[in-house]
Amino acid sequence: MKKLASTLPNMIISLGVITIIASALLAWANSVTAEPIAAAEKQTRVDAIKDVLPAFDNDPLAKAAEVNVAGDGAAPFIVYPAYEGDKFVGAAVEGYTLNGFSGEVKVMYGFDAEGVVHGYQVLSHAETPGLGAKMNEWFRMEEGKRSVIGKDPAQVNMTVAKDGGDIDAITAATISSRAFLSALTECYQAFVTYKNDHSNE
Repeated sequence: MKKLASTLPNMIISLGVITIIASALLAWANSVTAEPIAAAEKQTRVDAIKDVLPAFDNDPLAKAAEVNVAGDGAAPFIVYPAYEGDKFVGAAVEGYTLNGFSGEVKVMYGFDAEGVVHGYQVLSHAETPGLGAKMNEWFRMEEGKRSVIGKDPAQVNMTVAKDGGDIDAITAATISSRAFLSALTECYQAFVTYKNDHSNE
């Protein structure tokens, strides 16, 4: 096979062919992996909803609603209402804060019909291992005033004790603790907003 002469037009043609092939391969890989990734993300969300809520028999994802509590231009929180028959038993709220020690923290909180925290799951974060990363366990522990489970944000000051609140911060991770509790407060606001807007359903 004759070697192409090393000229500018030939180099442009070669680079163009390589770019087209690479783009086609990337598009193919994306089409193959997009569906499984989306399915895995959906299953993670479904599992989290089941974990944080009382028993229900509807499909909360099908009734999901967006509620904006973080101000103009901010991404809305997502409320997943749960019913047992026709009875509203609570809602899971997927929220976030950008004020973690290492940036965004995404959490799903579950509230019963009265607004009491039933459970939570940290969905994603980049907090320090061994410190802020302990939030997924810390705030459900019974020691001291750590747990938020079973507490009503309307009655309990959901800020760290260092700031005059009722919740013990993670040791050496006050910033992460503030972020977690800030997200909890805003998720509760989204829950109340949703409940008030759908009180006649």
